[in-house]
Amino acid sequence: MEIHFSSLALVSVVILHLGLSAESIPVYQATTTGPVGAGDDNVILNPRFEDGLNNWSGKGCKIELHKSMEDGKVFPQSGKFFASATNRTENWNGIEQDITGRVQRKVAYQVTAVVRIYVDNDTSAGVQITLWLQEPDFREQYISIANSQVTNKDWVQLQGEFLLNETPSRLVIYLEGPSPGTDILVNSLVVKRAEKIPASARPFSKNATFGGNIIENSNLDDGTTGWFPLGNCALSVGTGSPHVLPPMARDSLGTYESLSGRYIIVTNRSDSWMGPAQLITDKLELYLTYQVSAWVRIGPGATSPQIVNVALGVDGQWINGGEVEFNDDNWHEIGGSFRIEKQPSNVVVYVQGPASGVDLMVSGLQIFPVNRQVRFKYLKKQTDKIRKRDIILKFSRSESSNTAGNSVRVRQIKNSFPLGSCVTRTSMDNEKFVKFLVKSFNWAVFENELKWSWTEPQEGKFNYRDADELLDLCKSYNIEVRGHCIFWEMEYAIQSWVRSLNASGLMTAVQNRLTDLLTRYKGQFRHYDVNNEMLHGSFYPDRLGKDIRANMFKTSHELDPYATLFVNDYHIEDGSDIRSTPEKYIQQILDLQKQGAPVGGIGIQGHIGVPVGPIICSALDKLGTLGIPIWFTELDVSCPNEFVRADDLEVVLREAFAHPAVEGVILWGFWELYMSRKNAHLVNADGKINAAGKRFLSLKKEWLSHASGHIDELGEFRFRGFHGTYSVEFVSITEKVNMTFVVEQGESPLVVSIDL
Repeated sequence: MEIHFSSLALVSVVILHLGLSAESIPVYQATTTGPVGAGDDNVILNPRFEDGLNNWSGKGCKIELHKSMEDGKVFPQSGKFFASATNRTENWNGIEQDITGRVQRKVAYQVTAVVRIYVDNDTSAGVQITLWLQEPDFREQYISIANSQVTNKDWVQLQGEFLLNETPSRLVIYLEGPSPGTDILVNSLVVKRAEKIPASARPFSKNATFGGNIIENSNLDDGTTGWFPLGNCALSVGTGSPHVLPPMARDSLGTYESLSGRYIIVTNRSDSWMGPAQLITDKLELYLTYQVSAWVRIGPGATSPQIVNVALGVDGQWINGGEVEFNDDNWHEIGGSFRIEKQPSNVVVYVQGPASGVDLMVSGLQIFPVNRQVRFKYLKKQTDKIRKRDIILKFSRSESSNTAGNSVRVRQIKNSFPLGSCVTRTSMDNEKFVKFLVKSFNWAVFENELKWSWTEPQEGKFNYRDADELLDLCKSYNIEVRGHCIFWEMEYAIQSWVRSLNASGLMTAVQNRLTDLLTRYKGQFRHYDVNNEMLHGSFYPDRLGKDIRANMFKTSHELDPYATLFVNDYHIEDGSDIRSTPEKYIQQILDLQKQGAPVGGIGIQGHIGVPVGPIICSALDKLGTLGIPIWFTELDVSCPNEFVRADDLEVVLREAFAHPAVEGVILWGFWELYMSRKNAHLVNADGKINAAGKRFLSLKKEWLSHASGHIDELGEFRFRGFHGTYSVEFVSITEKVNMTFVVEQGESPLVVSIDL
């Protein structure tokens, strides 16, 4: 699940943040306040059209100036004027301004536009702020700064940020996006320097009772006291539900009291959102991680699988606390998590989901703050079991002198567990980025540069230059590389010329893509994500039949038998998406294998919101039954507070490192301005390592083994250490000897013979 920017080539530009300004907490903020367009530091000339259309032009269309439109129904949101881009015949037509020479390199800029559309119907359309750049060597790129759905009813503010590493020869900003025939209206466009917001403080909890359930009368000892029906449904109490906690909650809580066996039964449900509810506003603490757990069941009458969801209404906004889908009369575990980062006025938790007329049963609903440190102690023990090996250094001499009693010092140089990061061609231009990459990671993956939409944005016009340069960089530092991705099932990620092909043309294009890519890079990528996000999209089987996915795997293996072929998808590990449960992922893999697809790896993207160890571990345990290596392929955790972000990252990394089925972790970037997800970086834009980055480096240091002591009477020195590369120093009165050795994975002790 990535943000993708199609391009013709590449230039050194970084996108900081996309989307609506709304209620999000920005990493950067404008250096001035006041009405949009106020002040003299705006890069845009005539930003509110007070000087007519001077400095503006149409990009493939006409532009017009207005005080109002539609017989006085459309007025500017602020100021006296707005402009329209009209007579548009292509999606890229719009209003533009050349800002060449007005933007400084290595300075972050915030972009804000107030826009709407004008069309004869009530439809909505996507409007995008785009930056076009051309470098002196004529390499160019189109960069999306911000985008959103816009209607003809109201003005909408778009906001995003960008930063340039180098100075382009041309730089143009413009608005584009809606279908031909739809006018784009612009009230203002502002480009100003952005200012870094001071780092947040570490949250401190005074009253957290870890493991304590905040739900009142969860066991229904007092009937339905504390509960109320959401909607005009009816609540009553039944008996016969499980007495044990659901497994994920059990793993978090350890010692626990048995459940009562009583449950709420919800009847007379006339809508899917109706169910049992409680107000929990005063029971929540900011920045704590809360785990959600319950047993749920449905009554008769369902004709298809039903979704049951634990939801939270937080000041009118919906938060997913976990969901499950089923179509039988058994009790099912539901699990999830959430966090509140802004003081709420009203929080209600409720259980919802089945169709109207279907009874809903809920037992043992638990919401409790998670004690991560207790879990970490357990994970450290598991890590020692699966990531370490007993090592015997056996010293000998050709002459008769004894080695016993001499000093030995062992230092681990590097851990062999694959830890990697996403990289981009742009990031190569940042020397500090490259230095951190090389020092901290042994694997890499390209964010966009190997995707079909990047390598062939227009039919027959190829761009492998960016991927080639990234591959050369990784080779020069002995960094292994994953290939991401050959195909992508989500229609929005597929270039327009591919979408327009008929079945025959598409089949030919698919075969050409496989042949071109895998022949060009044969033996150079250790992994390939063959067809990204097959649980969420179905572009290719919808057009080419159900066998096309397996055929992609089989053809990929024929063309490059050296590469391990992966499935890759998101929300596998967090219980928040019924489309991508571990069970559905397992079934998809088994179906592919039945068709002869050589699936060699399971990719969990890992774009995680609020990670809870036992929930992640439960998914890993289930997937691990297939006996196929699991990798976290795009891991990032996002929180504006860098200390909470550090805690979240530690949760996922420890769970991955402690699980025997996990064979590698790739972060989806680490440097601010070089990541598609906001508030996920480990290193700030100025090169300062933040709390999340320090936690990452601390874990890497923890996962190195060192030992020192003296050789015993048998000429041996024993210790237990992580897999990887070591240096050993032997010291006697007369000499000092240094050498290196490698500890591979294995059950039996490794004997390393050292002839002095």
